[in-house]
Amino acid sequence: MADTTFWQGSESYLCDKELAQAFHMSRVLGMPLLIEGEPGTGKTELPIQYAKDQKLELFVYPVGSKSNVDQFVARFDHVKYLRDSQIEILNAQREEKGLENKLTTGGRDTEALADYVIKGPAAQAFSTPNSVLLIDEIDKAPREFPNDLLYALSHRKFIMPESGEVIEVSEENMPAIIITSNREQELPTAFKGRCVYHYIHFPEPEIMQEIIQKHHPKIDNKVVDVAIDIFYHLRKIGLERAPTTREILNWLKYIKQFSSSDAIDKIQQLEGIGALIKTQTDLEKIQRTLFKSPDDYRKRSMPN
Repeated sequence: MADTTFWQGSESYLCDKELAQAFHMSRVLGMPLLIEGEPGTGKTELPIQYAKDQKLELFVYPVGSKSNVDQFVARFDHVKYLRDSQIEILNAQREEKGLENKLTTGGRDTEALADYVIKGPAAQAFSTPNSVLLIDEIDKAPREFPNDLLYALSHRKFIMPESGEVIEVSEENMPAIIITSNREQELPTAFKGRCVYHYIHFPEPEIMQEIIQKHHPKIDNKVVDVAIDIFYHLRKIGLERAPTTREILNWLKYIKQFSSSDAIDKIQQLEGIGALIKTQTDLEKIQRTLFKSPDDYRKRSMPN
């Protein structure tokens, strides 16, 4: 039976109460959890850290613009089947000629079509009790992809191509399914209706301090305070792409190599700003907003 204990995070992952409640509900109901929110807020970390903490097998399907259900569930390897069929014909001909050496199919049997079904993350997760399945960034998929998942989500089963094998799980044994979306496009209403929904709001500074503590427990609190002040200031000045949780964690990973006093100085000089800011337009805006001149910006941005 799937694990439905209330999980509230781990030593390396801070899971807020609302997200923990939504995740718990999805596992109790045997429904996927759809998590939306801006990029970099830790949506994908939930299934990764949950599987790691609970020592569960994790299956991941990163969605792209060409994603389809065959890739996600399973596909039939027609090329391998044709090659093995030709090998069987050749072996029969060799046997007629009295030749003992036979070509091998690697143990596959063309009469057993299941030997040629390549299972994707969905079929593997449904076949693995108490596993975790991550469907990452579903909003990048073609419109038909989430619609094609409706049957499987409603009936909790997949039918394997060609072989007709049915992989089915009960509501109680459903893998923990987490679906993430950055809201690049709106998902079909019917699809969202098959999920438990949660929106991750960007963390307040107090929560961000706790998140940083999880990832960088030895970093000086004064360094963190200065970094957070600048980080949230950058988020408020109207950048094209505001820095995210992932990016402040990477910035501090770089900054913490320095002593506390040097680290504070580096932060105030915005050294390593490339970890936070990702567009030329935003760099120029910071230059205009926070520094008197381009030369001032360049001098203060250069490592000492």
